[in-house]
Amino acid sequence: MSPILAILVVAFFLYCVTTSASDPDPIQDFCIPNPKFGSIKIAHLGSLPCKNSSEATTDDFVFSGMKGAGNFCDTGLAAISVNPAIFPGINTLGMSFVRADLKVGGYNPPHFHPRATEIAYVVQGSVYAGFVDSTNRVFARVIEQGEVIVFPRGLLHFLMNVGDKPATIFGSFNSQNPGLQKIPTAIFGSGIRVELLEKAFGLSPKQIRVMRRRFNPKSKG
Repeated sequence: MSPILAILVVAFFLYCVTTSASDPDPIQDFCIPNPKFGSIKIAHLGSLPCKNSSEATTDDFVFSGMKGAGNFCDTGLAAISVNPAIFPGINTLGMSFVRADLKVGGYNPPHFHPRATEIAYVVQGSVYAGFVDSTNRVFARVIEQGEVIVFPRGLLHFLMNVGDKPATIFGSFNSQNPGLQKIPTAIFGSGIRVELLEKAFGLSPKQIRVMRRRFNPKSKG
């Protein structure tokens, strides 16, 4: 293969990767999925036919499920994720959002979204928030009510309520399917071989069993 042809092949590959790495542009004003074709599947959000635009109503574009906090987990976090599966009006618009509530001392453990940048707005409370870049540099500080922080796509980030009252954060993503991977669960709840975890983290088999039971209750250690 000639050098010029090789460069063209690499350039074409990079073009394909970058152009397919985000949500496609819509080709109509909006697309309310037609319920006649079944329920919306997260992995195939853009695959359902739209119902006729003349059948759309104002209610298709209004969501009322974020008025209060969701169910709290053992980390003191309650999250209500909103995507086209529960809010059809945002289908094909390249966005989704979340309401997160944190009890005093509650936290959202380190995690990342492989397909979206996130903007987080503090509605109330004081939250220690930040992200880690690819050089392992931490960008973090306490953000207060009315402030906004951005978490670049694919970078590990975290939140913790450091105030003396509950905190509420609204997050917005530039993808209707941003994806979510929590680091502790991915490491200790996914079935990675014990031998590798021992070498990577300097933990004993007993310690790994404890972590596995914590992040994967179905694990037998």
